[in-house]
Amino acid sequence: MLSLTNPYQPSIRHAIYKQLPQDFVVNEQLNVAFAQHGEHLWLHLQKTNLNTAYLVKLLAKWANISEKDVGFSGLKDRHAVTSQWFSLRLPKKIAPTQPLNDFFAEQLSTDEKVAVLDLVWHDKKLSRGTHHSNQFIITLKQVHADKIAVENQLLLIKKQGFPNYFGEQRFGKEQQNLEKFNQFLQNSQQKSIIKHNNKDKQKFSLYLSSARSELFNAILAERVRQNTWQTAQLGDVMNLAGSQSIFVPDTIDDALQQRLASGDIHVTGAMWGAGELKSFASIAQLEQAVINANPAHQTLAKGLASFGLKQQRRALRVIPQNFTWQWLEDDKLVLDFVLPTGSFATALLACLAEELFIFTKKIDK
Repeated sequence: MLSLTNPYQPSIRHAIYKQLPQDFVVNEQLNVAFAQHGEHLWLHLQKTNLNTAYLVKLLAKWANISEKDVGFSGLKDRHAVTSQWFSLRLPKKIAPTQPLNDFFAEQLSTDEKVAVLDLVWHDKKLSRGTHHSNQFIITLKQVHADKIAVENQLLLIKKQGFPNYFGEQRFGKEQQNLEKFNQFLQNSQQKSIIKHNNKDKQKFSLYLSSARSELFNAILAERVRQNTWQTAQLGDVMNLAGSQSIFVPDTIDDALQQRLASGDIHVTGAMWGAGELKSFASIAQLEQAVINANPAHQTLAKGLASFGLKQQRRALRVIPQNFTWQWLEDDKLVLDFVLPTGSFATALLACLAEELFIFTKKIDK
């Protein structure tokens, strides 16, 4: 379980979360001008109780193609109702004769569902990271809290955002992804194998991402502890909201702080890799000190550099867009918001609630 520094005093003591799939709804959002022709059939699907990887296998089976010819933008939760796009490379530009709904009816169990929302032909494969954001509709039940305190905290998060931590799911069950990353580092033979095996490459890419995420979370937690995760200082690298663009300001003045307060820009933290940090002065010292203070972090940092990953930056906070909420009952709260790709709804929930349970199982805290 992740335990990360929280800048807020949670207003919800405890609540039930993900009791039913429809309590956690995720809708992928992307803008693509479809060519209406080409060898790639794009499918907009809504799935229930299925993870993305399994749906890729099913689509490949339906189309009688390799899984590598199935494109998707991002991974979506299994225990949820989620919609996302897939693409199938069909060189003959002809869809399978069996209706997709009939195929799913044969393949799925009674609690698994897939609905076809749209089909369209396009001239390009759907690549990872194509979607720009996700809409979340999350229902919390048996909410134990003072409603006025919850309302005030939601208004505060809506205005100034929350720490952009990577969620627990990034690290695998019991953080196994970090353990496997360290195992790869210690096994020179495996390093050679992953260069020639696509399946191992995909797994190792996940392990690399987990290692980077662990170091970023540690750096962000220190900025939260120092209450500087929303305040620019000399040496900070800034991110232009809604983009991957970064810049180093010439001066830290009132105008820059006002841009921060308005959400136009964000302070960033290191996504670790080889080379010099993009930050400098006291910020570079802080980021390096976080790594140096923990032998496990030192190992991860050296490992990331050894595989040639370059230093990058990630915003320290995320401000939810189109954020609304509604009390359906005195103890039932529905949250509706949009987050950019790569940000985790569970990081928002961790700021809001002390304890979240799936029936009797506590999560994400």
